[in-house]
Amino acid sequence: MLALNRLVEEKDAEKILEYAREFHGHVCPYLALGIRASLIAMEELGVGRLDYSGSVDESILAMVEVNSCFTDGVQVTTGCTLGNNSLIYIDLGKTVLTLVKRSTWKGVRVYADAERLRKYYPRGTTELFNRVVKERRGTPEERKRLWELWEEIARTMLELPKDEFKIERVRVPPVEQAPIVESVRCSKCGELVMETRVVYINDEPFCLRCEGEVYRAVVGRGIVDVSPRGC
Repeated sequence: MLALNRLVEEKDAEKILEYAREFHGHVCPYLALGIRASLIAMEELGVGRLDYSGSVDESILAMVEVNSCFTDGVQVTTGCTLGNNSLIYIDLGKTVLTLVKRSTWKGVRVYADAERLRKYYPRGTTELFNRVVKERRGTPEERKRLWELWEEIARTMLELPKDEFKIERVRVPPVEQAPIVESVRCSKCGELVMETRVVYINDEPFCLRCEGEVYRAVVGRGIVDVSPRGC
């Protein structure tokens, strides 16, 4: 990803969007909005994309408040991902990125107002989106037209002026680094599981699924409780 690091340093949003297309699967307005918000936050905070040492040390944290296309734009641009423990998902349902330095716990919060940004959408886009994506009843021609409009709007999002965002300097409470824990083998399924996620019955370890305990999962609507019978 050295090339991507360079593109972020050069603020080449168009080329970053192509990386994001491969990562996310398609181009859409909120993917591009995540890129634009990230570049603004990184510039305001004076940081670059996470490199090798930065990701290992979790030196920068990206806190997002929505699990949508926006978040994938953030992950690609900042290098803060769920897997390297530098992405924190806060289940508030807002299009927000807060980028934070671990060394000071000072950060920048960038909020995008979806209603305000609709002025950049060509007439009929929202109705077309509702038919194709929300209601899932669009024709092949309507789907094709929506993808074309999304590409057009996405490139507009990449160039949004800063005053279209709410940008705040913030200080956040310290967040612990990801702990390294041992694994334990479930007595029922035989699979290894983090020791912090086991239940002991008569001194025998069981994973939450085998024990029938409720556990947590991130699905389309946010963080939910999951039982052995499903969400």
